[in-house]
Amino acid sequence: MTGFYRSGQLKESLENGVKTHFFEDGTVKASGKFNGKMQVQWHFYKKTGQLWQIGTLQNDVKQGPWIRYHTDGSIENEMVFHQGKEVK
Repeated sequence: MTGFYRSGQLKESLENGVKTHFFEDGTVKASGKFNGKMQVQWHFYKKTGQLWQIGTLQNDVKQGPWIRYHTDGSIENEMVFHQGKEVK
């Protein structure tokens, strides 16, 4: 854990190999597998709690498919990464 916001809200937690980052109001900011580095699929959220993007990471580096969503839940953008660089 890296600490707390001034409000007392936890900034992040690590439980059973899953790391969760929080916004200052306690809403989940991001969550996914963690073993010292971000691994496999991660979910990222807007401050409203709405899903923003889902992506795969390998040792903290974007690897594989990433999907970003509009506010209405429809897909805004789909990308594929290889070693952190977008593949066209």
